[in-house]
Amino acid sequence: MILAAGLGTRLKPFTDKHPKALARVNGKTLLQRNIEYLVKYGVTDIIVNVHHFADQIIDHLAANNNFNIPISISDETGEVLETGGGLKKAAWFFDDSKPFLLMNVDILTHLNLKAMIDFHNNEKPIATLAVSERSSSRCFLFNEREELCGWKNKNTGEEKMSRVADQLFEKSFSGIHIIDPRIFSMMHQEGKFSIVDTYIELAKTNIIKSFDHTGDLLMDVGKPESIVEAEKCFFD
Repeated sequence: MILAAGLGTRLKPFTDKHPKALARVNGKTLLQRNIEYLVKYGVTDIIVNVHHFADQIIDHLAANNNFNIPISISDETGEVLETGGGLKKAAWFFDDSKPFLLMNVDILTHLNLKAMIDFHNNEKPIATLAVSERSSSRCFLFNEREELCGWKNKNTGEEKMSRVADQLFEKSFSGIHIIDPRIFSMMHQEGKFSIVDTYIELAKTNIIKSFDHTGDLLMDVGKPESIVEAEKCFFD
């Protein structure tokens, strides 16, 4: 699933008239780049959630024959539901009991998805979160076994904890998840909600793992200046 429903306020003025998914990096939209990234690692079906200028995303996909992969749409035009709510609304799509990947449309990366998928399949947690050691105002907290224990806002000092650990390791989230569909029976929130709160609650009784890809190129292409930087790194 590619999350493309956000308002993209950091990417103004482009997002005053367009969805951030259609911002271009060296001639290709962020949406196209991430579809091609997923296909490279064997993904065969994708669902995209839409809200802000939803018709432009739908038209872009149609004009490009869905980039030659089956693509479904999860329509959030009535209300943007955040990551948790958006995922739950699309639960119908994940009906084969197999783990699936969820990512933000404004992330560009060279992360080796095969390695992350293999890690998840071997460990079998309820979710695996791609993380790295980099500067960020918010971070997840993991123990020495790479199990999620909490979340922290470094600017405000706010913490949300799931479990106690002798030592905690701060890791910045990369916007990529691999999730077991068992999670849907455990998601009791309705409407608009954050997946972070879901993870923190589930981590009290379930294993959520980190996949550390420190050193891999990762760019949050959410600001006009970050598009300029991305064009120095993503050419194909």
